[in-house]
Parts: sequence; C-alpha cells; structure tokens
Amino acid sequence: MSLNPNQTQEIAELRSNPQATFRAVSPALEAVLYQPFPVLDHGFVRVIDYMGDDAAIVQAARVSYGTGTKKIQEDAGLINYLMRHRHSTPFEMCEIKFHVKLPIFVARQWIRHRTANVNEYSARYSIMDREFYIPAADKLAAQSRSNRQGRGELVEGAEAQRVFELLKQDASTAYDHYQEMLNEDEAGNIVNEEHKGLARELARMNLTLNYYTQWYWKIDLQNLMHFLSLRADSHAQYEIRVYAEVMLDLLKRWLPVTYEAFMNYRMGGASLSAKALKLLHLRLKGENPTFETSGMGKGEWNEFCQLFPVA
Repeated sequence: MSLNPNQTQEIAELRSNPQATFRAVSPALEAVLYQPFPVLDHGFVRVIDYMGDDAAIVQAARVSYGTGTKKIQEDAGLINYLMRHRHSTPFEMCEIKFHVKLPIFVARQWIRHRTANVNEYSARYSIMDREFYIPAADKLAAQSRSNRQGRGELVEGAEAQRVFELLKQDASTAYDHYQEMLNEDEAGNIVNEEHKGLARELARMNLTLNYYTQWYWKIDLQNLMHFLSLRADSHAQYEIRVYAEVMLDLLKRWLPVTYEAFMNYRMGGASLSAKALKLLHLRLKGENPTFETSGMGKGEWNEFCQLFPVA
C-alpha cells in the first residue's frame, strides 16, 4: 500500500481533530475513518465520509407509512422486512464516500456500476506514479476452458516466470517512455531544457492497464449493496473482489443491522424463477423432475441442481 506524504499528513491531521456533532454516527466506522485498508500490492480503500446509520433507514421507512400506524416494528425486524421484500428507497437515505487506489483495468470494470459519483485522479494535470500491479503467483492462471470470463489452472514454472518478466518489463518500459515523452521526472522537474516534452494528456496513453489510479467514489447504500452483491461474489474477478470484501467489512462497521440482513437475504440467499419454484414443489412432493421435463435451459438447470442437489 502506498500513500503519498500529503495523504499521510492529511490523515494524521484529520484524526487528531475530532468534531462534536448532532448527526448520527457509527462508532465502529468512526474508529477507522480516513484510515487506509491495503488491497493488492499497492492499492487501498478508505472511508472519507458517510451519512446515516441503521436508524436512518428505519426513520425513512416509517415516514412512508404515514400517521396512524397501529403497530411499530422493531428496527431490526423492519430492516429485515425491507431487505427481504426489496424495498430500496429507505436504503438510499444513507451514503458513503470512499477513496480507492486501484489498477486501471480494475477501475474500468468498476466504473460499469454507473450509480455513483466519481472523481478520478487526473493524469492530464498530474504525473502518474511508477506503481503497477503484478499478480501473486497463486493468482496467475490460464484462461478457463468452460468460462469465457474466468480463470482455470495455474500457470507455473518457466511459463509463469516468463509472464512475470513480461509484465514487469512492459510496465517499466512504458513508464520510462512516458517520462521521456513528458521530459519530466516524477517530481515534475524538466529533464532536458532543449526539449519541449509531450503534453501530459497525450503521454499518458502509453501506460499499461496495470498502472494504479485513484478516485473518490460516493454512493448510496442501496447501490453499494448492489455493487457488493456482484463484486464480493465468489464468481467475481479476484482483483475487484478483494476491494469489495474490504468494503463489505466496512459496511459491517457502519450499519451492523443492515449488514446482517444483507448477508442473510442477498449474499446468502437465492432468487428462484417460477420454473424453479415449480420444480422445488415437485421435489417436496417426492417427484424427481429431470432436465428434459424441467423446461429450463442447461445453465438454469445446473444452477438449480447446485442449490438443491439430489440426495
């Protein structure tokens, strides 16, 4: 994990100056506010700001009920109900802002989630750091034979060594050429007074996708949970999944009741189609429907059998 001196100083200053507030706060999240959690070889996630707590979700939901409600549910029960029945608007009342440092290829996958506010480090204005991602040996895998967007067996031995050499060589060479085109060093000093140097917005195009970028990413709770349900899933690409797992832990600190409901109904639950429910009913009646009689496609049938294997 790499923080520059300005970021380190900023964190120290912010954490040395706590503020009294009438706003709802989450003590467990306050304990780690601004602090970076390392991810991959140079990346991190840290919480910059947040709004709301579990009670804010309950408050928003009960406003929607209006006056005259005869029975007020317990907060946890209400949050479970909202999660179970996919009532989204009360969860939109909470927001959180992250500072994330991540490889560019991960950022391009991440940004497909369009329901957030993003401000990325500007390579038009600033010089990129010489920091690039190299996967660990146990994450260097070949293309899966059965999954077009997944990994298969590990690449090992001489082949793995050659891959590591190429990754490091290409990234290092690209940065050397980036600096040469800029005619500036990493501190922004002119290297050769006789050369003009290329504009930063042009020189950056030569950098490889494993270089690190940074952004501030602000999102409401409902859309954060959607992001985590996809990216913290075991089928997600490893390099984005590890970021999601850190954020999942931060969600637990921030909103413990909502976190438990989310893990129970979303991460640990399953959504069944009408066909799947019909097959499940047949199973419970002692019948044994087959793929041929299910009316399902092969993929859905396999998923159903994974959820409800035949004893």
